[in-house]
Amino acid sequence: MDRVPQQEEIPQEEGIVKQQESQQAEPRKPYRPWLGRVDRYIIRTFLTTFVFSIALILAIAVVFDVNAKISDFLKPEVPLSKIFFHYYLNFIPYYANMFSPLFVFISVIFFTSNLAANTEIVAMLASGMSFRRLLRPYMVAAAIIALVTYLLNAFIIPSGNKVRLAFEDQYLRSKVARYTSNIQIAIDKDVYLYIREYESQERIAYSLAVDEFKGRSLISRMTADEARHDTLDRWHLKDFHIRRFSGLQATDTVGYDLDTNLRIRPSDFLVNEKDVEKMRNDQLERYIARQKERGASNTKLFQIELHKRYAAIFSAFILTFIGCVLSAKKMKNGLGINLVIGFSLCLGYIVSTTVTAQFSNVGMMAPWLAAWIPNIVFVFFALLLWRKAPQ
Repeated sequence: MDRVPQQEEIPQEEGIVKQQESQQAEPRKPYRPWLGRVDRYIIRTFLTTFVFSIALILAIAVVFDVNAKISDFLKPEVPLSKIFFHYYLNFIPYYANMFSPLFVFISVIFFTSNLAANTEIVAMLASGMSFRRLLRPYMVAAAIIALVTYLLNAFIIPSGNKVRLAFEDQYLRSKVARYTSNIQIAIDKDVYLYIREYESQERIAYSLAVDEFKGRSLISRMTADEARHDTLDRWHLKDFHIRRFSGLQATDTVGYDLDTNLRIRPSDFLVNEKDVEKMRNDQLERYIARQKERGASNTKLFQIELHKRYAAIFSAFILTFIGCVLSAKKMKNGLGINLVIGFSLCLGYIVSTTVTAQFSNVGMMAPWLAAWIPNIVFVFFALLLWRKAPQ
């Protein structure tokens, strides 16, 4: 019988050495950082173009504003230091934030069209980079702009607006709200205030009435021909009449002067458009909640402003995406056509925010929808453009 050849036994130590050698022989994947040199180049170019374009338009805006207000600035009672530090130091961030969506879009189109014209985007895609990967540095730059926009809207600009608007009220003709009428507001649970007219300069309310209910039954009614609000949050009533109801019985109290605390200030119902710009996000939220509890209907302006501030954060991402997709292809006609398209879309975005805000003010649209509908429309537009993006 033939012998079956026995396999040679390999020592355990020798097998471990060969296994380690085989593992060492396998090629290692090259290390690729999440943001490479090309990404940093795109982020730097994006932000530099954005800052330069914003600075240019702000310089033009300041020149036009000085030209319009030069006669007021030259008055002897207007200090030069307040012009620089109270007015223009707060004027610049306010208008920079206002122009931000426009110049995010223009900046992306401008420098991306230059990349496409120099065949740099073609080289990136030819090296194996996908267009989705190309969008990464754009979104990082948009996140930086969105963060700055949030900080400006939530903290810096409201505080600066208090100083800037106080300067305008003192030296550039006051635009503070001085008169309002037909005020109806809840000042406590089942207690309602009505004022026919209020004059803020004299702090006088005319034809004031306060009704107190218990369930659906009226238990007291206080009226006054005039009511003056003082600095201690008291109301001084003139020619007042108080009637209290107890079943079918009624008792009347009539007098000429009465000091009372109505637990309400004129600032709770005397609303000016400029007041919205002076509030931080947390102050807006508290004001809206307090006015809703009182049954006030004058909170739409404040709700729109609050939602617009949050919507502005996401607009940076949406407009950056659209601008990149639009200008990533090399155009035969050069940069001009992309800039025209960019300006047209930005104009449409700005007009849509203004129109929807007016719809909300007249009650035709919810405040949150008025603030977010431009972003929603442009998201759908971005999805349509994605199909035509170079892949």
